[in-house]
Amino acid sequence: MATVSSTDRVREAASAAGLSIEIAEMPASTRSAADAAAACGCSVAEIVKSLVFLSATSDDVLLLLVAGDNRVDEEAVAARIGEPLVRPNGRLVRERTGFAIGGVSPLGHKPETRIFIDEDLSRFETVWAAAGTPNSVFRTTPDDLLHATGAIRLKMTA
Repeated sequence: MATVSSTDRVREAASAAGLSIEIAEMPASTRSAADAAAACGCSVAEIVKSLVFLSATSDDVLLLLVAGDNRVDEEAVAARIGEPLVRPNGRLVRERTGFAIGGVSPLGHKPETRIFIDEDLSRFETVWAAAGTPNSVFRTTPDDLLHATGAIRLKMTA
């Protein structure tokens, strides 16, 4: 049985959600927001950071899609969603999402992933997000990303 690559999984999830994307394989790493911005030729703020947490009460995977220039206020986010956040290690991120840190995509997760999107991303016409590997990205609009992921808009800063 053939294994589906991470980028294929992202492409298939986008298509299933009605989102047309073109995945760009960059010659350099896009693992960090700064690296991704340099590779994409945009500001750090236009990069969607995909930050994985676990709920301390339900053990659900919580994916925070955050503007690249924002630093998540974990206590404020926990208060807003009503659950404490726990940072998983890299092994657990891969097991629970199917993606390695640095390539976690907003799309292609298991159904139990709860997704929240930074309301600050709406200040941009387009944004860039990871496409399943530490050097692959795709461009989309914040609204299209919101609808394709079924995310809940949330303020990520204090």
